[in-house]
Amino acid sequence: MTKEARERDITQNRRAFHEYHILERFEAGLVLTGSEVKSLRDNRVHLKDAYARFFGEELFLVGSHISPYGPASQFGHDPERTRKLLMHRRELDRLRGRVQERGFTLVPLRLYWSKGRAKAELGLGQGKKLHDKRVAIRERMERREMDRAMARGRQRGR
Repeated sequence: MTKEARERDITQNRRAFHEYHILERFEAGLVLTGSEVKSLRDNRVHLKDAYARFFGEELFLVGSHISPYGPASQFGHDPERTRKLLMHRRELDRLRGRVQERGFTLVPLRLYWSKGRAKAELGLGQGKKLHDKRVAIRERMERREMDRAMARGRQRGR
């Protein structure tokens, strides 16, 4: 079974790549309630303003929004609650050192299913300055214009 067959995206945080230089990526499990899992299966989650943070010895996902699951409204969950992230102790210790030492931020890049379990891909990111964002936008627009010109050239060549 290929990697693509086992993993299926729930949502992606495209804004993270605009706001941060992503240096490293990590996988973490999520501690969820039943109604949260049902909402994830319906893709009712937003990572726009989410980040990961250490509280004591443990890592938590803060600021993510998982919408309440309608049929479980009586026993539902708080959409904005902080959710515990599961990683090996060695990885947590290494991450804590990098975040504290150099001022990096842990940003969730995407949520996905892996072998039936919800996972979060975290990126160790460094905030971009305004001029870096402008350069990235300019490059993206230039690439888009080149692709359009190439497509027009192919259409004429037919």
